[in-house]
Amino acid sequence: MSIVVTGASGKLGRHVVEQLLEKVPAEQVTAVVRSPEKVAGLAERGVRVTVADYNAPETFDGLFAAGDKVLLVSGNEFDKGRVRQHSVVIDAAKAAGVALLAYTSAPGSLTAALADDHRGTEQALLDSGVPYVLLRNGWYHENYTENLAPVLEHDAVVAAAGEGRVSSASRADYAAAAVAVLTGDGHENATYELGGDEAWSFAEYAAELSRQTGREIAYHPVTPEALTGILAGAGVPEPMAAVLAGVDAAIAKGELVVDSGDLSRLAGRPTTPLSEAVAAALKD
Repeated sequence: MSIVVTGASGKLGRHVVEQLLEKVPAEQVTAVVRSPEKVAGLAERGVRVTVADYNAPETFDGLFAAGDKVLLVSGNEFDKGRVRQHSVVIDAAKAAGVALLAYTSAPGSLTAALADDHRGTEQALLDSGVPYVLLRNGWYHENYTENLAPVLEHDAVVAAAGEGRVSSASRADYAAAAVAVLTGDGHENATYELGGDEAWSFAEYAAELSRQTGREIAYHPVTPEALTGILAGAGVPEPMAAVLAGVDAAIAKGELVVDSGDLSRLAGRPTTPLSEAVAAALKD
């Protein structure tokens, strides 16, 4: 039996593999990637590295074995039909008779367009009959803290989220939940709504940045249409800019507040505070 992580060279997948290696022998872990050179270090540590691509179904032939536990990390190619891509993995998992397939989805409360592919994938997974776990990941701290340059350049946090709040957590937190599911028992056909312990507003985020930088950083709320234009002007493709602005509109409606406590319960510890993520980002 192997624990198989797709998208293992990505930012979330890498966290999952690293945390798995703290709990199980390396030879029990399979990292599925498109570019093996990105995970050469994992292969040297004994992880089985397999090359496969969501866009090439034949690359998944024979990849899984009966009894495997699989983490399907959602793809980020929004223009290539993610439900179709994910179904390639689901079909291969079903054919092999895997013991469990966990999927990184989006909160059930999220109605923004970003969630459409996740709902379609969830339905495909449920229809497959494969034992599943829906890891409905909320927003990541890093969605904000990895892109502080424009904020610090203009001393401004710009968002279309109004006074809405976000229950974000770190990628390492979400990875810990995935690892708990992949290495534990009794998670078959479960759905977990995952979010940080503390929800925050963008005004509070700006205030935290101000506190840690010693500068006056203000929150400037804008309309979703204005944010779409700002992002497009910064080089984000317009369809993606509109999707991101739609997430902000959902935040304004409270759709990214997740108060189930599932994330800290699965991780076995409190989630990482936003302030800690900000401090780490400012050191880089």
